[in-house]
Amino acid sequence: MPSHHWARNFTVTDDDIEYLMGLLLERETPLKVDDLAYALIERRLEQEAAALQEKFKDVQIYDPVQSFKVGQRVMFPALDYAFGTVRGQRPGNNPDYGSFNVIEVEFDSSTPTREFAAGYSDHKLSLQAEAGGSQLPGASDLTAEDILSSSRSQLIPVVEEALRENGDLVNVAGRWFPRSLMLDVNEGYLNLAEAVLDINGETPMTTEQILTEIGGLGNSPLELQIFSLNFSLNQDERFDEVGPVDTVLWHLRRLEPPEVVNTPPYLRYARVEYEAGLLSPEMTALEAEIDDEWSSVKEPPEQPERVTITLNYPHRRVGTLPLNAKLRHIFPTARRTPRISVTLVDGQDGEEYPGWVVREERYVFGLSKMYRKHKLPVGALLYVSQGEAPGKFVVDFDAHRPRTEYVRLIVPKNNQLTFEYDKRAIGAGYDDLMILGADDLALVDTLFQTTQQSRRSLSAILTNLVAELSRFSPQGTVHAKTLYSAVNVVRRLPPGPIFAALATNPDFEHVGSNYWKMSAQ
Repeated sequence: MPSHHWARNFTVTDDDIEYLMGLLLERETPLKVDDLAYALIERRLEQEAAALQEKFKDVQIYDPVQSFKVGQRVMFPALDYAFGTVRGQRPGNNPDYGSFNVIEVEFDSSTPTREFAAGYSDHKLSLQAEAGGSQLPGASDLTAEDILSSSRSQLIPVVEEALRENGDLVNVAGRWFPRSLMLDVNEGYLNLAEAVLDINGETPMTTEQILTEIGGLGNSPLELQIFSLNFSLNQDERFDEVGPVDTVLWHLRRLEPPEVVNTPPYLRYARVEYEAGLLSPEMTALEAEIDDEWSSVKEPPEQPERVTITLNYPHRRVGTLPLNAKLRHIFPTARRTPRISVTLVDGQDGEEYPGWVVREERYVFGLSKMYRKHKLPVGALLYVSQGEAPGKFVVDFDAHRPRTEYVRLIVPKNNQLTFEYDKRAIGAGYDDLMILGADDLALVDTLFQTTQQSRRSLSAILTNLVAELSRFSPQGTVHAKTLYSAVNVVRRLPPGPIFAALATNPDFEHVGSNYWKMSAQ
């Protein structure tokens, strides 16, 4: 029986649920859905095997070494599992083969009887029987492990749906257990858990660590204590589950950075609808190169061990990384929780910072100190990779002795974004099309707030920026990547809507290679 038969026909009955409830009660241990599915498959295989045994309990499988009685039903595996009835028996007559019998078997009324050897100790068909020829028709040679491995994606959703529909089964951190059998976790235990996490400060704790500190929940199995406490903590707004995949970690919500609980204004993207078909192949390629976290960029088929990103103004200002298509393969994102605690490691000196993956809002928080320490500019090239230890991620850059460079400085004037070129010491590799500097962040923040309140249109912002930035080019042009970098000082936008606005506004003229200028008309 092929494994796809299970994927196509598998259902979970009320009797199956009752069996799983009994299993959980017997073990007193919450189980993962894979374990429960395995138990159901194994049970189903046992039921099928028992049904076959019952069906063929009065039937003897033909084996030449065995003896048979007149009137006995016999099944012949070598004859496509044909059934026959023994009608007669006589001694064999061949001195070359020793002593044996010959049975006369009738298959049906229209078929002549056939004769077969019996009681023949060295017959070659006996070896075939020993090698598996005696398997009953319809019996499966697949194990529960074979079936679950080959058809997991089809079977697990069926089991999960049936478990969810049962009102007494509770799912916590990927494990299931009957609600009625859970341990009581009263307010006193929760208050103790809060005190333990408060003392621990910024570092999240596992459920087992919390249980150790509060003295446990009695003498019940540890897995049941962990499950019951996880459930109660998850129902209490004071606590936040922040662990990566397959790891449960708890933190106090009030101790989490404000930038993690609430998305900073600089990172908030109010979606702008635009026609993607307006973007030329050249623009689309540049959009993929920038790889903004809010762009519809396809994730790379191969997952690189180290990802390069260019730091834009919003992420430099807040101290974050974009959770873009490439970085989603580096950081843990396949989770049911909105916030995941990680450790960010400075690739230059090994200093560690508490970090947070805010997956729904697509950013990783916790790098302000590192950015300030190394005086990284907007446009800096960063390299992100997984660290040697689980949950640690290395952020690095090309460091060199600081040298004086001419940099575009943000200088707000009259509620407009203007720029000046001035010398600054830069000690890191950067993208010269995106690099920006600012001496008065408070003034830039005020301009950002003013722009949000006035709801200036993207077209108006671009008109200001194309005219302003093109002053520094002998050809009177400005690159689209530079415009993307500058727009994001006053409004959070991915490249798509910016490029579409450039393509549709007659005030702007494309001069090739992603360079734009004000139209002469």
